[in-house]
Amino acid sequence: MSYESRSADALAAEPCRYGTSRLYVRGPKRDLNNPYLTFIGSTEVFGRFVDCSFVQTTEALLGRACVNLGSINAGIDSFLFDDSLMDVVAGADLTVVQLMDAQNLSNRFYKVHPRRNDRFLAAHPALTALYPEVDFTDFHFNKHLLTTLRDIAPGRFAEVEAHLQEVWLERMVHILERVKGHAVLLWLRQKPISERNLGPTPSMVSPRMVSVLAPKAEAVVEIATRDAEAAEDVSGMSFGPMDLPAAKRMLGPKENDRIAKLLCDRLRPLLA
Repeated sequence: MSYESRSADALAAEPCRYGTSRLYVRGPKRDLNNPYLTFIGSTEVFGRFVDCSFVQTTEALLGRACVNLGSINAGIDSFLFDDSLMDVVAGADLTVVQLMDAQNLSNRFYKVHPRRNDRFLAAHPALTALYPEVDFTDFHFNKHLLTTLRDIAPGRFAEVEAHLQEVWLERMVHILERVKGHAVLLWLRQKPISERNLGPTPSMVSPRMVSVLAPKAEAVVEIATRDAEAAEDVSGMSFGPMDLPAAKRMLGPKENDRIAKLLCDRLRPLLA
């Protein structure tokens, strides 16, 4: 196994911000005065630990400027409630929207961090009433919270899950309504690593939910993916020795290239 011994923050494409947004997205910062495409999404769109994300490869293959608004651990809320970033999206000829985890959004049961949406901030009264035996100060991340609630009482957890899925659909519709150019949904599916996961990723996003959104977009690009360890794709990634466990769970460079090629096949007709 070989890798470059430097952290994700040391990549040539330094994170940047647009307008008054406080969310750091993948750089380099692009000129928005010329025609461009936008990509919004989480860690996969950002391209963590890879020098060339699939967004950058898509730009090279299409010959069209691509603005990467991917951000590590971002969720729907990171973008929907950020007017500066949604203005960037509104100015694009085409926007690719990744289907992100349904667990990472604020809802009537709990509040998440406004930018790092994977982080749990507080339980609302509806959740403390549903799970009176739980000390919610023990949790810092949504995944830990939800897997624990599922293990304690699957029946009660079903109520939480159904609500998250409902809110996810509502907010995805709102994002698509803000897209002025073509809208394409990117569904990067991956099997769960262990039973501690909330099913396949994106978590708690079902085919039925995607079918509800599909008519509101020009296309849905569904791609089954494997993490760098499963795909034997760690070589060539950029990370320090302490980041190896995390890097193994990311999409490697070959997988990023494969996604870009499949995506371009669907985007070219829309840009003709």
